Amino acid sequence: MTLQDIQKIAKQGEGLKVEFKKKAAFPEKIVREVIALANTAGGHLIIGVDDDGTVSGQKFIEEEVFVMKKAISEIIKPALTYDIDIVKLNAKKGVAVFSISKSANRPHFLLEGERKKTFVRVEDRSIQASKEVWEIIRKGKNPKDIVFTYGEKETILMRELGEREKITLKEFQKLANLPRFVASKTLVRLVLANVINIVPQENEDYFTLKEGPLQSVD
Repeated sequence: MTLQDIQKIAKQGEGLKVEFKKKAAFPEKIVREVIALANTAGGHLIIGVDDDGTVSGQKFIEEEVFVMKKAISEIIKPALTYDIDIVKLNAKKGVAVFSISKSANRPHFLLEGERKKTFVRVEDRSIQASKEVWEIIRKGKNPKDIVFTYGEKETILMRELGEREKITLKEFQKLANLPRFVASKTLVRLVLANVINIVPQENEDYFTLKEGPLQSVD
């Protein structure tokens, strides 16, 4: 990757596939961006670019790369592959580009104590994935024909989505009078069957009919 390539990406700003960091000051937090990119659509983590897209560079960029590589190898499970390009701006400063593909081994996660946390990309943000998103990513890697019985709960869901744009897990659970795990399993199965979409959110995901305009996770 050349400086011109970096400047072009920086000019477009952060987004679904691009994250800027001025420096790798807190690598244990920055790895969340790497996980989110690998779990969603791939993309670039660029160190040495300000939030506003200014390609300012960072001194001792090799040290920044070292701490990030260490964090990625130690914290992220399962291990993921990526490419690194270091581009010098001058004798003292440089920019590092971590290029991450949409991973065949997703979902990747990090361990915090005994808890596994995974992350996905939503527009220009990386957010913690819900249990439903985790399951959809895990099962959606190897798409197969999903066979399910179109019963009362599915009828209730589709009727409700025909009357409004979206519904949450809690709303569907209450509407269909279902235990949470049954409501969750039903929604996940319908997403995998390409009947509905899931739209990840920081507080609570929502679901829409497949033909709705949105950014979903598969």
